[in-house]
Amino acid sequence: MKLLYQFGVILTVTFIGEVLYSIIPLPIPASIYGLLLMLFCLCTKIVKLSQVKIAGDFLIDIMPPMFIPAAVGIIAAWADLKEILVPVVVITFVTTVIVMVCTGKVTQAVIRLKQREEMES
Repeated sequence: MKLLYQFGVILTVTFIGEVLYSIIPLPIPASIYGLLLMLFCLCTKIVKLSQVKIAGDFLIDIMPPMFIPAAVGIIAAWADLKEILVPVVVITFVTTVIVMVCTGKVTQAVIRLKQREEMES
């Protein structure tokens, strides 16, 4: 019953994200609205982590099999993909490195900011 309740909380937040997507005229996916809403609810303690942790962990555990259909789709489109494989791999690699560097820099900045705040207090 607890798991069902936790899925209900996650689905409710996801549904509200879908509603926001249909109301707000921005090119932002509904899933992003849902994620931001869940983050807001968790940060403000409207939803406690314990209210969604088990269901969230379950969803993360089953995530890898969800990529199987995408992999099959790539295999099915191999004839078209092999002509542009090198540019796709290069672009994917370069953008992955850029994202990793940016994430590292932002993380370092946040750590420095927190250390400064701790020294001042």
